[in-house]
Amino acid sequence: MSKRLQQLNQWLNNDCQLFEYDLAPASADASFRSYFRITQKNKKTLIVMDAPPEKENCEPFIEIAKRLTAMNCHAPEILKINLEKGFLLLEDLGERLYLDELNQQTVERLYGDALSALMTMQVCVSTENLATYNKTLLTQELALFTDWYLTQQVQYHLSKQETTELNLIFDLLIENHLEQPQVFVHRDYHSRNLLICESPTPGIIDFQDAVKGALTYDLVSLIKDCYIKWPREQVLEWIEGYYDLSMQSGLLQQVSLEQFIRWADLTAVQRHLKAIGIFSRLNIRDNKVGYLNDIPRTANYIIDLEKEYSELTVLINILKKF
Repeated sequence: MSKRLQQLNQWLNNDCQLFEYDLAPASADASFRSYFRITQKNKKTLIVMDAPPEKENCEPFIEIAKRLTAMNCHAPEILKINLEKGFLLLEDLGERLYLDELNQQTVERLYGDALSALMTMQVCVSTENLATYNKTLLTQELALFTDWYLTQQVQYHLSKQETTELNLIFDLLIENHLEQPQVFVHRDYHSRNLLICESPTPGIIDFQDAVKGALTYDLVSLIKDCYIKWPREQVLEWIEGYYDLSMQSGLLQQVSLEQFIRWADLTAVQRHLKAIGIFSRLNIRDNKVGYLNDIPRTANYIIDLEKEYSELTVLINILKKF
C-alpha cells in the first residue's frame, strides 16, 4: 500500500469514523485528482477525492459545489474536508454516466435535463470572484493545439504563411468568445461529467475550473461532445431550442438565431482545438494513450464546417492532413 493510500485510510478512520469498508478506484480525470468509491458493510457508498495539495487545490471545488447546490443543481454534497492533506469525502452520485447511456432513444430526454440544468446555472449561479475567460486564457488554450498537437504529436511545422493565417483564425475565435454574453461556465460540461441520478438530475461533477465566460461554451461542450457525436441537423435543433430559452430568460437580447449559431460553431472550434491539444499532452506527457482515439472525432467537428465557414479554410486544410 502506498504512503498516500495509508494517509487516506487513516483520515477515513480517524476523522470520518469509517472503519469497515472496501475502497476501489471510482474514476480518474485528466488532472492529478483521483477518486475512490467507499462501499460500507451496509452497502452504502461514498466517494473520496484524493487531490495532492502540491498539485491540486480543493478550495475551488468546494466553493463551486456550494454555488451549484444553492441553486438546486446536483453537485455532490461535501461531507468532510481535509485541505491540508487534499482529501474530500463526497456524496456518491452513482456510476450511470451520460456517455454510457446516450443513444437516439435516450438523448432527447437526457439532453433536455442537462440543458435545463445548464440554463439554471447560467441564469442563477453567481460569477462573483470567478476567473474570467479572457483573451490571455483563451490564447493559452489555443496554444495547446500548436504546441502539443502540431509540434509534438504530429510533428508538423507551420510555414510563415500558415502561422500568420492561423493566428488570424485564433483572433477570430477569441473575439467570438468575448463578444457573447458572459455567464457562469462549468468549462467541461459533457457526457463524462454528467450522471443519471436521483432528482435533481443530472448529477454534475468536475466543475472546479469554472469561470465567467461565453454563453455558448457549455452548450457546445454538451452537444458537440468530444466523446460522442450527433448529426448536424440534430445539433442545430438543440442550438435553436437553447436560443429560444436564452431569449425567454433574458440572457439574450436583440441577437439573431444566425448570430447565435455562428457563436456556437466558432466557440466549439476553440474548444475542440484546446481538446486536441490536451489529448496530445495527455499522451506525450502523461502516457495516457487512450485519449488519442478521441482526436479524429474532435477534429472532424471542425472539418465538417468547411462549407459554412470559409474563414477556417487554412485550419481545416491542416487538420485534413492527419
